[in-house]
Amino acid sequence: MALMPVETAREIILKSVGPLTIETIPLSNALGRVLAKPIYAKRDQPPFAASAMDGYAIKHADASLLPSTFNIIGTSAAGNGFKGTLRHGTAVRILTGAPLPKGADTVVIQENTKRDGDILQIFEDTPKGKNIRRAGLDFAKGDLLVPANTILSPRDIGLLAASNAANIKVYRRPKIVLFTTGDELVLPGERPRADQIVSSNSHALAAMLQSFGVEVVNLGIVKDDLKATITAVKKGLGSDVLLTTGGASVGDHDYVQEAFKACGIKIGFWKIALRPGKPFMYGRKGKTHVMGLPGNPVSALVTARIFLKPLLNAFANLPTVEPVTTASLQGSLPANDVRQDYLRAHMTIAADGKRTVSPVATQDSSMQRAMQSSQALIIRPPNAAEAQNGDNVPVLLLDF
Repeated sequence: MALMPVETAREIILKSVGPLTIETIPLSNALGRVLAKPIYAKRDQPPFAASAMDGYAIKHADASLLPSTFNIIGTSAAGNGFKGTLRHGTAVRILTGAPLPKGADTVVIQENTKRDGDILQIFEDTPKGKNIRRAGLDFAKGDLLVPANTILSPRDIGLLAASNAANIKVYRRPKIVLFTTGDELVLPGERPRADQIVSSNSHALAAMLQSFGVEVVNLGIVKDDLKATITAVKKGLGSDVLLTTGGASVGDHDYVQEAFKACGIKIGFWKIALRPGKPFMYGRKGKTHVMGLPGNPVSALVTARIFLKPLLNAFANLPTVEPVTTASLQGSLPANDVRQDYLRAHMTIAADGKRTVSPVATQDSSMQRAMQSSQALIIRPPNAAEAQNGDNVPVLLLDF
């Protein structure tokens, strides 16, 4: 059976996939969500001309001869502006952020003045219009504030709050049901037998998905039993994605593929020309995308990054093309075989922005420490020629 190329597998997964439905949420819950509709300013910010400094609001023409003397007729404070109008020879005490009084066109900072009761003297020239934030300086009514398909950051949320956008339209977060299989596994904190290991896949994948803004239901560990596996699979159907790890091969205790078929899931493909992650399986039933990830922890994370992340992007109307860049290779790499290789690698970035990568010495798919310390994956296409020290090689940055 020929192995399916990585790009062909990705095309099958993304075929006929569009964004999820749109929902309205309060701005307080918007961090990390993907904006579905652009947001335009409904008001000017600031909505009035305001002082940028503590000082005195005057008519600039009254200070043409220095020193100049003014009568102080009131105060303008933030949230409590001066209600009157400046006449010639008068000044208003003004604080930062306060509205500029009618008739004023300049703010003189208090350090350049001397006050005696209600008499103000100005000794230094201040250019006309100085120390004033004009209305709409930050943004004006009708300005595009945040375009659609933006992953909302704290800075975006601050801007939207300033524009008085209390509720926004975003794409619904996908729901993913996740479980891992294996009698050899126990949860962290439990005491493993001599023939068991501590499970990490569900924790790592759940954390990865949460960082991508996904709603995760983690069913934990399912024993190597067909009935138990079918029960777990049924719990995941109806979600946007059912994600399993382990049990996807054809060993005596691998029941995932059999359970998928028993539940009516149509298997699109199984086995990819990929390293690590050859026994990756994909199927679909109704709206639910089903992915059987390999059991080895590095393979599970790498295949999730290569195949699941683009699917999540499609759900949110984000680009699905991998952001592949290049870096200078430290060391050398042998010619590759027919499987596309993703080598864990350490990456450094020089002051001039040049990236350098060096592959981890041992690329075993069980080695989580090597995965944890890596910053990138060096991509070795099928049948790639030997790479020499200093060659530019394609890399996929690890963003989880």
